[in-house]
Amino acid sequence: MHSKILSFVLFTLSLGYVLGETCSNAKVKGATSYSTTDATIVSQIAFVTEFSLECSNPGSEKISLFAEVDGKITPVAMIGDTTYQVSWNEEVNKARSGDYSVKLYDEEGYGAVRKAQRSGEENKVKPLATVVVRHPGTYTGPWFNSEILAAGLIAVVAYFAFSTRSKILS
Repeated sequence: MHSKILSFVLFTLSLGYVLGETCSNAKVKGATSYSTTDATIVSQIAFVTEFSLECSNPGSEKISLFAEVDGKITPVAMIGDTTYQVSWNEEVNKARSGDYSVKLYDEEGYGAVRKAQRSGEENKVKPLATVVVRHPGTYTGPWFNSEILAAGLIAVVAYFAFSTRSKILS
């Protein structure tokens, strides 16, 4: 009899623990983001976003999160009690300007997304929350390098100098 009561109590506590770890009605608060805008000397664009997560059930904000950006999944770093940070890189020629949707998943959602990716299916898993990161675009340098412009200017001046010299001597 005591073992049944003990088993029931342990089951109830473990169920409460498991259900308490899920964040319901998650809302992203205070999202800030940064992305590299000058690509004259770098080969990859860095994206970073920080945000706070607010759940309707208090205390469940401290969960492991995963982020999906354009089909790539990355872990989310916890940098405070309810503050998280996501960062990723893209090559300069593949980075587009505009909005990037960062879909956030808990461990259960992450497992479902990975399962869909392994089976080659489209991701239809509902994210816990979504953060939007705006990238204004990347400056890759002037259309003409200063060396090429200087060499072209020297060629034009030399042409006019030699043509004027030949007219004067003839």
